Amino acid sequence: MGRTSDAGEKILAAGRSLFEARGYSALGVAEICRAAGVPKGSFYYFYESKEALALAVVDEHWAQQRREWARVLGGDAEPLERLRRLFEETEAGLRAGQQGCGTVLGCLFGNLSLEMSNRTEAVRVRLQEIFDAQVQMVDAVVTEARDRGDVTVTDTREAARSVVAQLEGQVMFAKLYNNTGQLSPLWINCLALLGARAA
Repeated sequence: MGRTSDAGEKILAAGRSLFEARGYSALGVAEICRAAGVPKGSFYYFYESKEALALAVVDEHWAQQRREWARVLGGDAEPLERLRRLFEETEAGLRAGQQGCGTVLGCLFGNLSLEMSNRTEAVRVRLQEIFDAQVQMVDAVVTEARDRGDVTVTDTREAARSVVAQLEGQVMFAKLYNNTGQLSPLWINCLALLGARAA
């Protein structure tokens, strides 16, 4: 039982690492199994397809990221300070990844959205749900900031969607230019977008 579970974890870890570094389409099951150090037959014991593995990778990554977002956005600091910390931690995470492998990997969800959203409905729907959850988390903070009079935006949901879209877009630029400094304008742009009273 332990060895079987270990093989499944190895496949999941290899899938995540390879999807982050190279995307989905360029990979085959045999390569994933080689990277995991398990026989190809083991793959189909745990996952019925490469798409099923991609969904598992997405779910695992979101579970981890959701905990991090909840910690930052649900803290005791003032709402705008919590939002600023989310941007800072995102940039720090990208920088750490770049130091580890020499390149900015970007956002797994954004990367897969660009590559797979018109190819597999199951992955598209799951990514939609994740981005909707991110928007909801940011919306709660923006609403709190509005209720305190810190921002003047009226439609907090649309403002939150714009904040998440801006974050995702700047992460994409960081990957494109291999430069985490692309995230530097995020905070000033966010304050302007939200109509912050004290920029």
